[in-house]
Amino acid sequence: MQVSENSCGTTADALNTACFCITLDPRALGHAVESVAQGFELTSLLQSRCPYVFAGQPVFIAPTWLHRMQEVVATIERLVRSERWQQTVLASAPPIARHEPMGASGVFFGYDFHLEGDQLGLVEINTNAGGALLNTLLARAQRQCCSGVQPLSPDDRGADGFEAAIVRMFQQEWAAGGSARALRTIALVDRTPAEQYLYPEFLLFQRLFQAAGLDCVIADPGELHFDGQVLSAHGRPIDLVYNRLTDFYLEDPTSSTLREAYLADAITLTPNPRAYALQADKRRLIQLTDRALLDALGVDAAMRELIVAHVPQTVAVTPAEAEALWAKRRQLFFKPVSGYGSRGAYRGDKLTRRVWEDILHGDYVAQTLIAPGSRQVGPAAAARTMKFDLRAYVYAGAVQWIAARVYQGQTTNFRSEGGGFAPVYSLTGASQPGASARHASYTFLLGDDGDVQALPHALYQALIHAEPAPPALWGMRYRLADWYVALTDEQPARVVREWYGWVRIDEEGHFHPADAGPGAQARGPDNIDPTALPTAAERQRLQDTLFAGA
Repeated sequence: MQVSENSCGTTADALNTACFCITLDPRALGHAVESVAQGFELTSLLQSRCPYVFAGQPVFIAPTWLHRMQEVVATIERLVRSERWQQTVLASAPPIARHEPMGASGVFFGYDFHLEGDQLGLVEINTNAGGALLNTLLARAQRQCCSGVQPLSPDDRGADGFEAAIVRMFQQEWAAGGSARALRTIALVDRTPAEQYLYPEFLLFQRLFQAAGLDCVIADPGELHFDGQVLSAHGRPIDLVYNRLTDFYLEDPTSSTLREAYLADAITLTPNPRAYALQADKRRLIQLTDRALLDALGVDAAMRELIVAHVPQTVAVTPAEAEALWAKRRQLFFKPVSGYGSRGAYRGDKLTRRVWEDILHGDYVAQTLIAPGSRQVGPAAAARTMKFDLRAYVYAGAVQWIAARVYQGQTTNFRSEGGGFAPVYSLTGASQPGASARHASYTFLLGDDGDVQALPHALYQALIHAEPAPPALWGMRYRLADWYVALTDEQPARVVREWYGWVRIDEEGHFHPADAGPGAQARGPDNIDPTALPTAAERQRLQDTLFAGA
């Protein structure tokens, strides 16, 4: 019996190129959505509003880079909290940015990184970064189909912990204002919220808060009322406003009520204009890459070098620099100072003269181009190259979660088939770049009669990509054994990890993860179904089959 290994490789770059196993399980995603929807048609809303918000495959990252991202975040957060940085930045910021925001530091900072080869660049810092709760759904909907990949993936415990941290974060923002009573009511505020692309996530937040005993109102800023003491929405007094507006300095007339309540200290507003001015205004990228300014602020050499090495050089676009910037435009990326969501942003090599004139007469910054990472998305026979960036969700100086965004085109857009948020799998141990050992996954089907069938990895990939199985397998239910094996001279040498679960092949030949066997309510380590474990005789046949040619 011939056994076929997977050939995905053992480094992050190799896996991003060659691993085509689908990890997003639509059925598990549906269950995850239904568990929080509470009767609302959230699944259909997600499908109709944002069909490309969940990527089908993960992004692999070496732990070295994840640690470096955390190091960069911590260093910049330390700088931003310094008095000299705040004095310098706020001196030129709009007056509302100098208002003390009742202790709130700002929820959901998004630090967006590009990683390509050995280059890591922090390309942007955002306030009110979206997608956090969508990523907890994604984490709960991963099909752990390869033993080599399974332990790298985010799991339910991580998603549960992130959601608990989100609730604590909002409670901490409220407590920072000094109130003696507990937080009661949150208003999630955005312009025409029901029309927003991420409106489904607003509903997820509402249900998360309600599950924690907090009232939550979703409102347009025009639906707010302020009587000089109390801000209310839909007739309910509001304690805290979760601000999803892109009117960052509350300058639009439609934000006037919220602005008035904020300046009167009648609410906790998070994120707020001060937080945006200190970190997320794109002019901060200019200052973060200005060595002379960092020296003048007293930033120590280690901090300065780490920041300058990982924030691409950024300059203001001015008529005086027009000729020089145009000449090196192919190495630059242009962003409007007040832009958001990649609106109005351009790669320099895509610029026309007409767009260049618009940029010169707009308020733009030019950033040295750092290429995004690349991910091959399957199926393998029709693989396409897509780009990805990495988003770190940050609160109070700490990284809470890291997700990838997979896309095609100039910028992230959530409009690319096969793209969207993707889980980030971190390689550890022997899978780290530079490790000398090779590993491979081998899969087998175990029948009720003790039969053991080797499942070539190419066929396994075809099955999970919805290609029909050979007719002999139709209508059958099997236990799936997936062994992650260390290789010596390209031959199986040692079983490193094992995974077992149930699969079903329907009457039309389609492959499905099956319900757990009887008595499997409590899964074992690594999400293994104990009812799918092999007998002693089956295990011996697995060993004989795997090592027959070794």
